[in-house]
Amino acid sequence: MTLRPTDSSTLLIDGKLVPGSGGTFEVFDPTTEEVLGHAADGTPADLDAAIDAARRAFDHTDWSRDHTFRAHCLRQLRDAIRGHIEELREITIAEVGAPRFLTAAAHLEGPVDDLLWFADLAENYSWKQDLGNASPMGIPTHRYLLKEATGVVGAITPWNFPHQINFAKIGPALAAGNTVVLKPAPDTPWCAALIGRIAAEETDIPAGVLNIVTSSDHRIGALLSEDPRVDLISFTGSTATGKSVMRAASESLKKVFLELGGKSAFVVLDDADLRAACSMAAFTVCTHAGQGCAITTRLLVPRARYDEAVEATAKTLQGLRPGDPRDSGTICGPLISARQRDRVEGYIRLAVEEGGTVVVGGGRPTEHDRGFFVEPTLISGLDNSARTAQEEIFGPVLVILPHDGDDDAVRIANDSPYGLSGAVYGTDPDRIARVVAGVRTGTLGVNGGIWYAADAPFGGYKQSGIGREMGLAGFEEYLETKLVAEPAL
Repeated sequence: MTLRPTDSSTLLIDGKLVPGSGGTFEVFDPTTEEVLGHAADGTPADLDAAIDAARRAFDHTDWSRDHTFRAHCLRQLRDAIRGHIEELREITIAEVGAPRFLTAAAHLEGPVDDLLWFADLAENYSWKQDLGNASPMGIPTHRYLLKEATGVVGAITPWNFPHQINFAKIGPALAAGNTVVLKPAPDTPWCAALIGRIAAEETDIPAGVLNIVTSSDHRIGALLSEDPRVDLISFTGSTATGKSVMRAASESLKKVFLELGGKSAFVVLDDADLRAACSMAAFTVCTHAGQGCAITTRLLVPRARYDEAVEATAKTLQGLRPGDPRDSGTICGPLISARQRDRVEGYIRLAVEEGGTVVVGGGRPTEHDRGFFVEPTLISGLDNSARTAQEEIFGPVLVILPHDGDDDAVRIANDSPYGLSGAVYGTDPDRIARVVAGVRTGTLGVNGGIWYAADAPFGGYKQSGIGREMGLAGFEEYLETKLVAEPAL
């Protein structure tokens, strides 16, 4: 099978590839602003059919109990996708604007291979855990725990890293024995729809176990949160939408996993290599045009070296011009849409209104007359109370802030409604350890350390979410715990 964009104009419902009852909608290339093709436009009726199929597959098959078969299906899916990896790479670059170099990592190949980790976990996890004997109320009793699938999972995913986030939900949810209804973002429907085609045509995944409904309607995902047939909502997106998801899910008291926004701090201590740290912060905020919830977008530097830090950061940013994501040397590609570009430009204007200075960037690159590009931008002269320093922008915009020592840096890093990620640069291990202990975030990278991996749990504190994705903790988000007590022998 050769994948083509036209292959993606179907939904996957109950094991069948079917057209969307709403017809199709256009898919755009953010680099050229041209229409790439069309995707199936799912409606509430399509979503209802997908939920019904997932419910029946969970309630009336052995999927949730056959751990070995689930592992087999996940390995099949990984191998089948690997057989189409080059086709998927080109489609991902075109649809997402993903830089080519990132498709060898978190934008495609890494998430696909992560399926193997979850397949192994399905076979090797301790589904029954012995608690031993006790004598509650004087009665000799043997106790054990059974870990069981939660049921039907509604997975709602965004457009920024679609493969990573889709597989971070599909992998553990299926490995744990759940059935899934995936609703991807309207901006990047092909990344999900093509995986649905591969699953339907090249794996033994039973009908109804995996359902994928693409739609032009952003609101259709809310139906998953409201539907009592859905047992768990796994959502990645903005904090505002996450709150709406949680409110809707509360009506049926279903479980929720929420991976939400961030405004992460890159903390540079006064004993660090300042120029190297600032260059890394600049590189990071340009990666995929800053469209990542965990990207560090506040750079905290020693006040005494603030001007030097501004100069070093600006120099790196000036060398990271936006480019065509099809080119292997591109770090900063386009934003996903005109709407997102307008949002980022609005925040840059706001920074100036708040008293900040655009040190470098701030506009659209003159070398691109088409595409949703914004120049890598450095904002100085603000304090941490500014909206530009507090709110998630989701673009290649870095705010540089001064701090007055380690404790002050921790205070500024924590002065945020978010707590998703961060970075610390320094040389004294004891000082670094104190900063790490003080910053309230779900992940932290020290001196360039990379925390992303299949076995590493990812998630945030405060308004950055609830629960963890990936790792054993992420797998167990999709499980229920049943305690069984029987007479002791």
